[in-house]
Amino acid sequence: MSEWKKALAQVANSVEDRYDLLKLRLRKRLGIGPVHLLTYLGYGTRTELRLRGRAVADHDVTPPADDDSIWKNLLNTYRRFTTREIPFARVRARFGDLEQTVEANEEGFFDILLTLPEPLPAGSLWHEVELELVDYADQEGARAKGSVVVPPPGAQFGVISDLDDTVLQTDVLNILKMARNTFLQNSRTRLPFAGVAEFYRALQRGTSNTFNPIFYISNSPWNLYDLLVDFFEVREIPLGPMFLTDLGLTDEHFFRREPIEHKLGNITTLLDTYPDLSFILIGDSGETDPVIYHQAAVEHPGRIRAIYIRDVSNKSDDETLLAVAEEVRKAGSEMLLIPDTASAARHAAERGFILPTALPAIAEEAVEDKRAPDGLEALIDTLSDEPPPT
Repeated sequence: MSEWKKALAQVANSVEDRYDLLKLRLRKRLGIGPVHLLTYLGYGTRTELRLRGRAVADHDVTPPADDDSIWKNLLNTYRRFTTREIPFARVRARFGDLEQTVEANEEGFFDILLTLPEPLPAGSLWHEVELELVDYADQEGARAKGSVVVPPPGAQFGVISDLDDTVLQTDVLNILKMARNTFLQNSRTRLPFAGVAEFYRALQRGTSNTFNPIFYISNSPWNLYDLLVDFFEVREIPLGPMFLTDLGLTDEHFFRREPIEHKLGNITTLLDTYPDLSFILIGDSGETDPVIYHQAAVEHPGRIRAIYIRDVSNKSDDETLLAVAEEVRKAGSEMLLIPDTASAARHAAERGFILPTALPAIAEEAVEDKRAPDGLEALIDTLSDEPPPT
């Protein structure tokens, strides 16, 4: 962001902060309603635990069902994006005898970093952190538990994956399809790419039946986190810490952080957090993943074992992508433009990332899912068949 845009964003954000605080004071007088601590799966090492979450009020998104109407899905999406955050909320975190209190930002987001006095036992994967909203401790919903995953010493590698058009069929290159997938469907009706669940499970097991951590970095907003988690559970895709974006006005941006800055910054954070771990990167050709992953490979030579780019935009003969792949090769890695999950799995088996015995299950799962009708006419027909909620 240019300096003048950043300065303008800071001024606008200061005005918005004052407005949000006035709204919060009024809501406190009238009754703020139920409060909630939304927690996002964290990550860490044997000596540090990192956890992110958000303090909100009146979070009334209803659980999804297979037969939910389009109108119910649309209403839930509206509720996700009209969250009433609790700006600058104070949150207390406890892990054993260790305690830390942090202040959320203007959007209600908070970050916990616990430095442990003694290393955790080797091989202990999951750890719970207790959270409490300090100023609302007497209200229901003011407490929550967050989970943190710590990769074991025996991990062979880590995986960093995009979400949209890599795991989840989103159609980011088609605005109408993307809007339909995002706003009119839920976690039970969204579709994964064929073979992804089995492939990611095989990557997580590796070739020694260990636990290889998987991280997801996406330009999707945090507002969709609950939908994504439920989608992963329904489709039996390995869950891992997610790095999503904050939609809204801050000192650093007007709408959201720059996609390249967001993804590359978080990839670098993970590489720095786990200096002894190499990584496999998975993305798609629809946006900027090839550029971002290329830069990560060049800046961290020897750390990126392979890059898989799903070809969703028919760029298999793109000279620019071929040149990028050559630069990645010079950095000691390799970038493959793949048509489907099965192709990536075969290469992974050849390179010793997954067991060859996993290939039949991946191939069996890799069957084209039926897609929803395309086009505006089909969308209007679907909407007209279902009456809106009263």
